[in-house]
Amino acid sequence: MGVYRSRNVLAGPLTADRLGAVELPRTSLGRRGYRTDDVDALLHRLVYELGERTRLLDDALGENDRIKRALRAWQAEVREAVGVGRCSAAISDSRAGPDGRPAGER
Repeated sequence: MGVYRSRNVLAGPLTADRLGAVELPRTSLGRRGYRTDDVDALLHRLVYELGERTRLLDDALGENDRIKRALRAWQAEVREAVGVGRCSAAISDSRAGPDGRPAGER
């Protein structure tokens, strides 16, 4: 299955900025075509929704990175404690996991 490739102004990654910069040509035949106000309203809505989804995706990716860093830090603490000579069973029962609960309660 091939990938659709457009030759118009929206070719390439679709972003809110690129979508907002699109200007559709006016019709020269009187009332034929779409009403400009309707097209502009749709474009403004698409720009807003695409921007909002992009922001939500960026927030989710940032939260994912934060959780990964917290998990790595917690794992390093556990490895360090085990290396000092503490029993791993005692660590799993007494140390809190990345979610704040004791490791044995997951």
